[in-house]
Amino acid sequence: MAVAFVLATAIGCARSASAAVGAATSQEDEVCDPLADYFLGMEDYPEAIERHQVVIKENPDNALAHYHLGFAYGLTGQHQLEFAEYQIAIDLGLDDWQLFLNLGLLYLESNNPHAAMVVLKLATLLGPDHPEPHFNLGLAYERLGMLEQAEQEVLAAVQIDPSQVDARNTLGTIYAEEGKYSRAETEWNELVEADPDYAPARQNLVILQRVERGEIKTTPQHISGLAHEQ
Repeated sequence: MAVAFVLATAIGCARSASAAVGAATSQEDEVCDPLADYFLGMEDYPEAIERHQVVIKENPDNALAHYHLGFAYGLTGQHQLEFAEYQIAIDLGLDDWQLFLNLGLLYLESNNPHAAMVVLKLATLLGPDHPEPHFNLGLAYERLGMLEQAEQEVLAAVQIDPSQVDARNTLGTIYAEEGKYSRAETEWNELVEADPDYAPARQNLVILQRVERGEIKTTPQHISGLAHEQ
C-alpha cells in the first residue's frame, strides 16, 4: 500500500514580479526599460508584455528584457512563450540565478523533474546563499527518487532560512520516505508546536502514527501525493 505523506511546496520568491524585476545580470551594462518593469512590478502583465515586446523589437539582444517578458508570459499562463523567452535570455548570456530557478520551476510544473534538476543545479551554483534553488532542486531529486540528494538540498534550504515551514515539512517527508521516522517525527512535532494550525505537519504525524502502529504497511518510497502551496 502506497503511503502519501503531505508534501507542501513553497515555490519561492522568484515567482513574485518584484523579484524578477530586481534580477541581477552578469553584464554590468544590461538594463531593461524602467516603465516596462514598472508594469511588471505592478502585476499589470498584459501591459508589461506589450512594453517588453517593444523593448525587444528595438533591442533584440537585450537578455534581461527577454527574461522579464518570459516571466510575464508565465504569469498569464502562456508557458510555451515563457519557455522560449527564457531560452533566448540564456542563449544571450544571462546567468542570473532567478532565471534558472524560474526555468526549473517551469519544468517541475510541466512534470519534467530531470530537466528541472539540470537547470536547478545551475541555479544553486549561481545563487548558493538563497534557499529557493536548493529547496526546488530537492523537490526535483525527490520526484526522481534520489532521496539522499533530496535530503541534502532541502536541508541546505532549511539551514539558510529555518523559517521556511514548507521546506521543513518537506524535509520531514523525505526523512519518512528514507525510513528515518524519528527524524521525520521531530521535524513535524516542532512545526506543530510552533504553529498548531499548520495542517501538512499535523496530517503527516497522523499518517506516521498509523505506520508505526502497523495499521499501514509500507517501505520507503517515492511520494505519490503533493499539496501545492504558492
